[in-house]
Amino acid sequence: MNQQLNFQNFQANNDSKLVQLVSFKVSEEEYGIDILQVQEIIRMLPIAIVPSAPNFVKGVIDLRGEVIPIIDMRKRFKLPSTPYNNETRIIVVHTHDFTVGFIVDAVCEVIRINESAIEPAPPVLTNANGDGSNYIRGVSKLEKGLLILLDLNNLISLEILEELMNNTKNAAHSQESIDA
Repeated sequence: MNQQLNFQNFQANNDSKLVQLVSFKVSEEEYGIDILQVQEIIRMLPIAIVPSAPNFVKGVIDLRGEVIPIIDMRKRFKLPSTPYNNETRIIVVHTHDFTVGFIVDAVCEVIRINESAIEPAPPVLTNANGDGSNYIRGVSKLEKGLLILLDLNNLISLEILEELMNNTKNAAHSQESIDA
């Protein structure tokens, strides 16, 4: 990872399974994702627009020769856009056997918590987006507030990823044709 992250342990008891999460900010809220799905965290790169992509898809980047779709988490959560700054990062993750980047306002830290400290999301939050996407895995109480745990497999559907990857490949082939 390109930046120094703080590590914290939040343990309720020793009998529970320990979960490691990468925490990040989008707007004023702090979210967490399973560290095992995180490939790397990078600074913002130039993003190429992909025609006909869903509105929360910012575009694609070229990361060491691999074309990766980029999801703007503010748009995905239907929040107002803000200008990118020195804290803005792209978290590159694996979900549905694809590599995808998520633009976040800031990456906070790596957190270790006991699975028993994760409370199920209230039913009103499990379909907060109104589109059937149950992407909130749970909520954990930390010393500094709540941490909302996300389920990346539900945050963006396999169908959208497959369509996006097809659009990306078609755009890349069109660009190669233009360059030739």
